[in-house]
Amino acid sequence: MERIDPAALRSHVDHLAITIGARLAGSDEEAEAARYVAGRLEASGARVSEEPFAIGARRVRSQSLSMRRDGTWCDVPCSVIAGSRGTGGNEVEAPVVVLEPPALRRASYDDITGKAVLLLTTHIEEPEHYRRLMEASPSALIMVDMRYPTDDLRADGLFPAYVHRYGAVPTVLIPYARAWDLLAGPPEDLAARLRIDGGTEPGVSTNVCGELPGDDGEQAPLLFVTAHHDTQADSPGADDNASGVAALLELARVLSPVPRRRTIRFISFGTEEQLSVGSAAYVRAHRGELQARGGYVANFDAFGSRMGWFDIYPCLHPKAHAWLKRFLDARGQYAEYAAGVSPYQDGFPLHAAGIPGHWVYRRNCTMGRFFHHQRDDDSGKLGFDVMERMVTAHAEMLCELAQAREWPFPLEVPEDLRADIDRYWTDCFGGWEGFCAPASAKR
Repeated sequence: MERIDPAALRSHVDHLAITIGARLAGSDEEAEAARYVAGRLEASGARVSEEPFAIGARRVRSQSLSMRRDGTWCDVPCSVIAGSRGTGGNEVEAPVVVLEPPALRRASYDDITGKAVLLLTTHIEEPEHYRRLMEASPSALIMVDMRYPTDDLRADGLFPAYVHRYGAVPTVLIPYARAWDLLAGPPEDLAARLRIDGGTEPGVSTNVCGELPGDDGEQAPLLFVTAHHDTQADSPGADDNASGVAALLELARVLSPVPRRRTIRFISFGTEEQLSVGSAAYVRAHRGELQARGGYVANFDAFGSRMGWFDIYPCLHPKAHAWLKRFLDARGQYAEYAAGVSPYQDGFPLHAAGIPGHWVYRRNCTMGRFFHHQRDDDSGKLGFDVMERMVTAHAEMLCELAQAREWPFPLEVPEDLRADIDRYWTDCFGGWEGFCAPASAKR
């Protein structure tokens, strides 16, 4: 088997993050990234197909937020959250109500009607809380990125299933440090003026699939290697997730000439940054095949930070978990192994379809990566030698699994994780029915 080439990893990352740049779902740049991935997979000898799907695309021409404290208005940097409504280019002014996340459990939301809600969180995971919030009809939602106590501006998104069911109001994300300063005085003195020109419009994204067929035919379990080629707004996404796409393309190149009993399917998903919309669309479209064949998925997402440590998120039978840990440890690729279910990555919809596997991630601070969804997620943040060693270990693992006469472990999603998987799949992804209406269709 050929060696994983760090220079090739860098070349792929630079093309995606520098030559193309930010690759927002549904944009021309995301489509250009999909074409690049398809061309490189084809050059590796894979059978390539593209699967487009409908999305609600973030199309924001401009946004501004100012907030009043102690009688003085000041500009506050903000990023319109994907799934948000616009304000029609008009300025919306309202007094501010501050909500801490536990207060979403309270009996009445009546006091927020017509107000701008300053909510101290980035995601509302409980669908009932989101439903009640929307039914209360606030004028705007100002979310605070509590994950990183800095003045850095990040982008993020609402859960499309929630927006589809319950609608949306104009919604932005602001940095922690700005909220901290705003709340230095009495919160009842706060007011906000928000203007969003644009919002969410119907769009199209694409999943790119490349297949290296195995000799055992179309009934044998599949090996999946996955990543995503889109980014959050304004981010070049070198780590999130040009790094994962580069790994996928290098794995396809080195595994192409290797004899295989089992088929390896490489998928670069679109619209991951709206909560794995592309991966969910894929498993819905291929549900019958996935149930009939099963398999294993290795997902690469944001794993390239030059300083930090690897996290592996396994959704595996205990014997498979132990096998994976032994395999990577033996190659010097030590990681922390997270317990439980993570719905914030493209492997999750495949787990919902019954496909076990793991997600490779690398963080550089206790909350994740300090450049998460930022403008400075650039190639200078990556360690291509670090990436090369982990991708090499996975090339050896995939080669062994593709050639083995029998699987060395049970291909099962753990029973103790199934309830959480089903809950997230239904609540956050819309289940097997899914959703198709653009977010702008309601409210």
